[in-house]
Amino acid sequence: MPYDISIVIPQYNEAESLPELLAWIDRVVVAQGWKAEVIVVDDGSTDGSWAVIQSLAGSSTVTLRGIRFQRNYGKSAALEVGFAATQGNVVFTMDADLQDSPDELPELYRMVVEEGYDLVSGWKKVRHDPKFSKNLPSKLFNASVRGVTGIRLHDFNCGLKAYRPQVVKSVEIYGDMHRYIPVLAKGAGFTQIGEKPVTHYERKYGVTKFGWSRFINGFLDLLTVTFMQRYGKRPMHFFGCLGTLMILLGGVVTVWLVGIKVYSIARHIPYRDVVSQPLFFIGLTVAIFGLLFFLAGFLGELIARSAPDRNRYNVAEKCGFEGAD
Repeated sequence: MPYDISIVIPQYNEAESLPELLAWIDRVVVAQGWKAEVIVVDDGSTDGSWAVIQSLAGSSTVTLRGIRFQRNYGKSAALEVGFAATQGNVVFTMDADLQDSPDELPELYRMVVEEGYDLVSGWKKVRHDPKFSKNLPSKLFNASVRGVTGIRLHDFNCGLKAYRPQVVKSVEIYGDMHRYIPVLAKGAGFTQIGEKPVTHYERKYGVTKFGWSRFINGFLDLLTVTFMQRYGKRPMHFFGCLGTLMILLGGVVTVWLVGIKVYSIARHIPYRDVVSQPLFFIGLTVAIFGLLFFLAGFLGELIARSAPDRNRYNVAEKCGFEGAD
């Protein structure tokens, strides 16, 4: 790798923060003696951020590279493109609003290089955000993700993280999946995930770019990423199992009603006709839904088999091959 570290900074309308942030990063890099690159991804800014990025290129010790989107695509898209461009031995991400401290980088670097973590996530233990609009919803969100995924992190959505380069080259981030990078990394086989309390500063310039919709979208994305991690390559295992249970349930209800009718006839007991009972239609509806889940599973298998990455797997190491270590 030509660089010791790469720092990916997605930014949207943070023109005021960028010069101060880059100067801060430059001081840390010089103190550590690193050869560093900073990749700033301008996510369709409208405040002149791109002109600031261009003016800062070549004015510091770090190699500053900029990528400008034609329009605003979101933080996940910015990180995906930034990750693809990295060339460092350790990759960092941080936000551009000066709330993340570059002074945390040396310890995060040490945890990756010396302690062997695949990913180290920052934990904003003391937050300087509005309590009711960000802090409380964030705690609820993080508790939910911990419960569903089993990853014991306090702050999944902290922008300050450090990665081995293999991690950022293996995960695919889209939509709003930047919140779930530790989950995606674990699903790709990178299980050494650590956490470090980091200093969180009050926003110095501008306003936050995220609204209340992020919480609803976040929980929906949690369902998506959980399903894709477990059943993305074998959808029939999910839909087929659910469909089988529903068909069996509907069948049991029908057999039960028919059995009661036969027993009543044999014993000359008055009975209600099977098709006149609500339970029969409930059982029939459940069985039909089960069949639909089965069909969804078959369609999912057809789509999965035609996907271009259906047989793409992350290979950790090789030996005995030409050029392999």
